[in-house]
Formats: sequence, structure tokens, C-alpha cells
Amino acid sequence: MPTPSEKDGGFSTKYAEIAARNIAGVLKSKNGFHVVVLTSTVLPGATETVIKPILENVSGKKCGIDFGLCYNPEFVALGSVIKDLAAPDAILIGESDTKSGDLLAEVYKTVCTNNPPIMRTTFYNAELAKLSLNVFVTTKITLANTFAEICEQLPGGDVDAVTKFLGMDSRIGPKYLKGGLGYGGPCFPRDNRAFIALARQLNIQARLQEATHQVNIHQNERVVNLIQKQVGDIEGKKIAILGITYKTDTDVVEESASLEVAKRLVEKGASLRIYDPGGSDAARQVLGDKGIIYATSARDCLTGTQLCILATPWQEFKNLTPEDFVTAMDEPVLLDCWRFFDKQKFEGRVDYFTLGQNPEK
Repeated sequence: MPTPSEKDGGFSTKYAEIAARNIAGVLKSKNGFHVVVLTSTVLPGATETVIKPILENVSGKKCGIDFGLCYNPEFVALGSVIKDLAAPDAILIGESDTKSGDLLAEVYKTVCTNNPPIMRTTFYNAELAKLSLNVFVTTKITLANTFAEICEQLPGGDVDAVTKFLGMDSRIGPKYLKGGLGYGGPCFPRDNRAFIALARQLNIQARLQEATHQVNIHQNERVVNLIQKQVGDIEGKKIAILGITYKTDTDVVEESASLEVAKRLVEKGASLRIYDPGGSDAARQVLGDKGIIYATSARDCLTGTQLCILATPWQEFKNLTPEDFVTAMDEPVLLDCWRFFDKQKFEGRVDYFTLGQNPEK
């Protein structure tokens, strides 16, 4: 069940509490040992001090004796949920007692196809580990984006050369080191804010995560500034945006970096044409129609524009050729945020520039 963000950045457990009361009502009259499992992302302490007391008070039974309780968060990504459930990197279980942990671990041994390692610990440690994982990833993404910004100012700078080497180091690994637009979606931004809120509750200043949050916001402004540097005054410009979801293979636009860039461009007076294979309808719900046309295809999106932003690297966009940009656009200028296209094919035909590479490279 959802755990919405509170105003201070923490997580609300109101829906989990409703579910716990309903489950406890059934436990009250149920014979035999039953294991209750919480999978939602919560702040440390929620399972022990919120969910467990509700289960015990309503059921009249004792946790660890009459029933078990586990905190077992999901580690899945939108677009690959089934794969991630069937073959996870690892399983995390916070357990009220050994018996409950044993029973839940056995379930995973029967459904997982890759025999993943299972980490069993206390509620508090499991809750913090879940939150910390996403916090670590947001930091890694933000570092890669900072490397990209630096590379743009260095002679021959190329973030892909830098991050490829970093990814070879076993202490770092290659995932989330691409360097491009900022992180977004329903998990990363809110988990980072929740970690900051948790630290404040404990009278700790999470300086690194506060900086990560600020740098991620900066990335959107940085992209707009690069566009302004390229085309001059943005007001009145017709700009195409290819990809508006926060990642490919989903229709989710929540806190999408490309959506935030689109908002800023509209505020500066640009007219937009947007196309996304999965998220155009969701974007319309957020952005509305004023100053925006939602195209029916990638090629249609380019029509009559003076700049195109490749913002979300959907595989469908690989079908576009330099000729498509030249013939459809009034001025064939392309900002490739992910170095998605073959630069050599586009140079000389399209005014092509990227995030993470020095334009003179």
C-alpha cells in the first residue's frame, strides 16, 4: 500500500495502519501462526512502533508468539517489475522472530529463479537499509551528472570515457553512471527527501543528501541555460521534446526531469511539441495544452521546430535519421541529453550537441 510523503519529507503510514487493523481483526479469530508482511517504504521505527502495536492491540495476540511480523521491502523498477521480483539481487527481511523470518525466506526460495542472498535483520536496520539503497543511488546519479557538467568544460571532455572506467572498479560498478538529466520518478526524489527528514528527526544533518537534492534541481536549470546559450532568447521559440517520462518503458511522469525542463521552457515563453510513446497523456494531465502540442509520432514532433531535445531515450527514437531532423525542422538543432544517437552520422547535417561532452570534441 502507498506511504505518501508528508510535508516534512517523511512518510505517512495511514494506509498501512488501516490495512494493519483489518488484518488484526482477522488474526483475532484465526487459529495457528500467521506471518504479516509489510512491503511499503517507511521510516525506521514504523514497523516496531506503529504497525506492531496495532496488530497486537486489535488482535489481542502477541507478536512473535501468536503471529509473526516481517518488514520485507520491494526492490523493483517500473518497466521490469516481474523480472525484478523473480530474480532480485538480494532479499531483505526485517523479522520479529526467527520463525517468521524462516517462513518468509522459504517463500522466496520457491519463487525466485536465481537463489538470491537473503539478508535477515531487525525492523530498524531493514527499514534504514531500504531507504539507504535509493539514497546511495541518487548520490551516484548526481555524481555522474556533475562529472558530465565538468566534461563539457574540458578540452575533449567526454563523460562516457570517465564513467566507463569508473564502472570497471568493483567498488563502484557501472549502473547509474550514465550522466545526463537528473533523477526523477516516484521513488528516488521522495526517498532522498525522506532520508533528510529522518536525519533531522535525529538531530543529524544529512549534508550529502541535501546537496544531492539541490544539485538534482540545478540539473534542470542547467539544461535550460544550455538551450538558451544555443538558441538565444527562448521566448517564441518552437521546441520539440522527445520523451517526457522519467524513464523508458513506463507512462510515469512524476518528478520527471524532462517534464520539469518542459515547465521551465513554457514559463520562458517557448512553444512546445511533445511526443512520448507511453507518457504523453500523463504529461497532458500535468502540463495542460497551453503552448503545447502533443504529437502523434516522433517525426510529427519535429515538425516546424527550431530545437529538439532528446530527453528520454526510448528505443523507438533510434529509427530517426538525420534526414528526419533536416526535413521536418525549421532549424535542425538537436540536444541529445543521453548521447543516444550516433554523433558521427548527425554532425555536418544537424547542429548536434550533448550533455557530458565538450562541444568542440
